[in-house]
Amino acid sequence: MNVMLEELAKFWDTHDLTDFERDLEEVSEAVFVRKEGTSLRIELQPTEAKHLKRIARSKGVKDSTLVRKWIVERLHESSSSERPPNKALQPQARKTRRG
Repeated sequence: MNVMLEELAKFWDTHDLTDFERDLEEVSEAVFVRKEGTSLRIELQPTEAKHLKRIARSKGVKDSTLVRKWIVERLHESSSSERPPNKALQPQARKTRRG
């Protein structure tokens, strides 16, 4: 995890927002607006989910963040006109035996 995030986490573990009430001011518009996206639900086997969580934890990110990163990377790869299509993802033609 990022050192700065660790410091922030430690700070907020021992402090409360009410400690800073005098410093707060009311705003009329939203300050942080999250972009709307589309959610996608996927089913994983328990062992797959554990493996995903382990990889995400080793990288210091949430599992959903890691999956999103992988999907976005793959989409960029797929949309690149410079690369030939991935043959592993294409259906194989069946060979027939003529007799």
